[in-house]
Order: sequence, then structure tokens, then C-alpha cells
Amino acid sequence: MLKIAVVVGSLRKDSYNKKLARALEKLAQGRMIFTYVDIGSVPLFNQDLESDVPATVHKLKADIESADGVLFVTPEYNRSIPGVLKNAIDWGSRPYGKNSWAGKPAAICGTSPGAIGTAVAQTHLRSITSGFLDMPTMGQPEMYITYKDDYFDADHNVINEGTRKFLQGFLDKFAGWVDLHAAARRQQAA
Repeated sequence: MLKIAVVVGSLRKDSYNKKLARALEKLAQGRMIFTYVDIGSVPLFNQDLESDVPATVHKLKADIESADGVLFVTPEYNRSIPGVLKNAIDWGSRPYGKNSWAGKPAAICGTSPGAIGTAVAQTHLRSITSGFLDMPTMGQPEMYITYKDDYFDADHNVINEGTRKFLQGFLDKFAGWVDLHAAARRQQAA
């Protein structure tokens, strides 16, 4: 069973992206266990705090480090990622030399009511994950979903058949991506 750290970039109670993450979790049952990383209680990054790292930051880093892979589910704010997500990324990569994200296979997805979903935010996030954080980030399939109320029910089931097939394909590819990188890590350790 793959352990996946899920980072939802929205704090809103009724977030579209939380709904998407919960729907993905239901589709992943039996193959992946999702652990939702709390990014809302992490203080704003301040290098002065690195000498006495807050407990919420220790928890965030532990959740990332114990996972086999990371799934980012991000909204798009002002053509980029939300500040709360960037803050969590910064804390997870600090202090210098203790990047909790490094080597973790990742996938990025997101949804919004806009016509192009979260395409621009995902592009920004991909440049951070694969460029600086040293996370092998899955390139295909890309998932830019225009949110519609009739995709999911109240219990997080995907009720639109075409959407269900697409999301399942994304999850299958992500599981294979995580397996591939886990096998490579095991081989390097041997």
C-alpha cells in the first residue's frame, strides 16, 4: 500500500480542491493511503524560527518524509499557487540541507470553475517541485479540471463517468510513478 502525502492548497471549508482530493482518495482505495498534510496551522515562514522550529512544522515535515509520494491539489490564485501552499513548501525545504521534499515522487492536479482549470498555477508549482525541490514530478497525464457540481456527490464519489475514468487513469499513472521511484530508491540503498 503506497503512503501518499496529500497537500491541498486551499483552506476553504468547501474547497473544490478538497472535494477533488477526497474523490481521488476514494478512487485510490486499496492501492494508496492518503494522509492530508496540515498546511493551515503552519506559521508564516521566518528564518528566525529555524532555531526553534514550531511543532506544526515538525509535523508537516514528518508527514512528507514518511510518505512514498506527494500529491499536490492546488487552486489557482492570481495566476499562481496560493500563499499558504508556498509557505508550506518553504517550511518543508528548510532549514538549509534538510529538504523534506527531496526525492519524493510527486503529481500535481487541481480544479477551478475557470475554463483552463488551474493550468497556470500547476505550471508554477511544477517549476518549483522539479526545479528546486528535487522532486521527480509526473509530467503526464496533466489534470486541468473545470469544476462542475455534477462531478462529485456529497460522499465524494465521482458520479460523472467520463471524469471517473480520467481520474482513475491519473491515479493509476501516479501509483506507477511512485512505485518506479520507490524501486529505484531501494536499489540505490542496496
